Amino acid sequence: MPSVLITGASAGIGAAIARAAAVAGYDVGINYRSDRAGAEASAEAVRKAGRTATLLQGDVGVEADVIGIFAAHATALGPPAAVVNNAGIVPPKGRPLADASAADMAEVIRINVMGALLVAREAVRAMSRARGGAGGVLVNISSAAARRGGPGEYVDYAASKGAVDTLTTGLAAEHAADGVRVVGIRPGLIETGIHAKGGAPDRLDRLAPNVPMGRAGTAGEIADVALFLLSDGASYMTGCTIDVSGGR
Repeated sequence: MPSVLITGASAGIGAAIARAAAVAGYDVGINYRSDRAGAEASAEAVRKAGRTATLLQGDVGVEADVIGIFAAHATALGPPAAVVNNAGIVPPKGRPLADASAADMAEVIRINVMGALLVAREAVRAMSRARGGAGGVLVNISSAAARRGGPGEYVDYAASKGAVDTLTTGLAAEHAADGVRVVGIRPGLIETGIHAKGGAPDRLDRLAPNVPMGRAGTAGEIADVALFLLSDGASYMTGCTIDVSGGR
């Protein structure tokens, strides 16, 4: 059976994609850094859908951990047919860049940029036909902040997601001939716990009225797009990033 490796799958968008992937027939590798209970809940949802789940603990910003995550996935489920590059963080609280500490900015870049690059590298190594793989799909989870810039709150986060968009464009061209499609999703305001973790639990309530559709999105709506991008229906799509942001 095909398997998908999803980073940051213990909560939010990653957990929703894990559940949707299981319903679609994938076995699922569930990466998490510290939320073991959340990862176990994601795994249980996968098993209830009749698929196999394996937990993959590791920090995507640490090279040895990322190598270990892919090795553990291959041992448990075989080489992945798809990878969802989802793990990411926001700064501890929204603030203008002039008030950001170097340590906070460095952590955002370590996880969101270096982590995304390391996961993408290992995904290509596992799936590229030029390297003995069977081909596959890499879905990079970006953010609408990459377009909007995150002024007043998340400029460093927005910059990190701009890097993810560029990663999608470049890596897609680099490996299109090797059977690897690389695509991205830019979620807008989505109902997940990431805002509270970043110290802004009211952020959705403040900003949702500015969304043309008048509401925040759900993690399930992002998962639906991710599963489409993994499917044969998206077989002629690579190098593109889709906005799922309610028109914002």
